[in-house]
Amino acid sequence: MALEPISIRKMEDLTPDFYEAVVVMSRRAKQILNNRIMEEMMVSTEEVEMGVYDQVFEKNPEDYEEVEKATTVAVKEFINGDLVWHNSEDED
Repeated sequence: MALEPISIRKMEDLTPDFYEAVVVMSRRAKQILNNRIMEEMMVSTEEVEMGVYDQVFEKNPEDYEEVEKATTVAVKEFINGDLVWHNSEDED
């Protein structure tokens, strides 16, 4: 699941501005992380029985599910060309 070295040439083919590439990937990573947090919140609210506020729900270590890091997913999406973004300066 580790992120492998990224070829600068691949990034250069997608955008000439490396700072723009970093901003695009970081914003996508934030979106992925926010989506995961929202999904977790929705699942946890479904499990909570209404009216019981003092009960503590403990997570079992055996139920741990390893997911790929948000930054790794964002970088892979960028390199594969799956991300589409628009530069607001170009529209002005």
